[in-house]
Amino acid sequence: MATGRAPRHLRCPHDRSCPPIDRARLWCLRHAESENVIGGVAGAVPRAPLTPRGHEQAAAAARALAHEPIVKVYASTALRARQTADTIAATMNLDVATMTELVEVGIGTAEGTVDPVIRAQTAEVLHAWVVHQDLDRRVADGETGHEVLARVSSAFTEIAARHSGTTVAVVGHVATLTVAVSLLCGLGSRVWGTPLAHAEPFLVEWDGQGWSCSAWPTGAV
Repeated sequence: MATGRAPRHLRCPHDRSCPPIDRARLWCLRHAESENVIGGVAGAVPRAPLTPRGHEQAAAAARALAHEPIVKVYASTALRARQTADTIAATMNLDVATMTELVEVGIGTAEGTVDPVIRAQTAEVLHAWVVHQDLDRRVADGETGHEVLARVSSAFTEIAARHSGTTVAVVGHVATLTVAVSLLCGLGSRVWGTPLAHAEPFLVEWDGQGWSCSAWPTGAV
């Protein structure tokens, strides 16, 4: 999928969201398969662990990234993201740094539900954010798209500023990565219908002008 260039108000929603550096490479990936996913549990679900299959997927991601010059691994504070990141980092003798800004979208009082109505609403809100750039929407009393974009872009900026001219890995979540990368890189509706597969790395780059994503993972979830 070819990259686009987002309008500045999206790729740089705050002045500090455009780091004063020339280049940084972020290998991003959704965490490996976890118990909340196969159990149909909605929300951030921070304590859900990886499944046995998820541990295998994390190991495969580590192998896929083995020849990249990665200097640091970042992850959300959720257990499933940390377990995925730990597997990748261990093969490279690196440490993992966690960032709360990378956690999954918060859905407030609906957190942890298995109600299919809430799950459908979550999908509708994500569609509005990604396809229509309607960032005012939210699930229940959870986060708006504006809040999600602001915190993830802040995390990307901080990571890029720490690692100017180098390469890192970033383990996040399907909804937060999808909305942030699609908006920051100007991909928009082109990513809709192709949800991020578990533990499949894709490259996001800062080039001194804005964020870009040269390809979007097409593997099955």
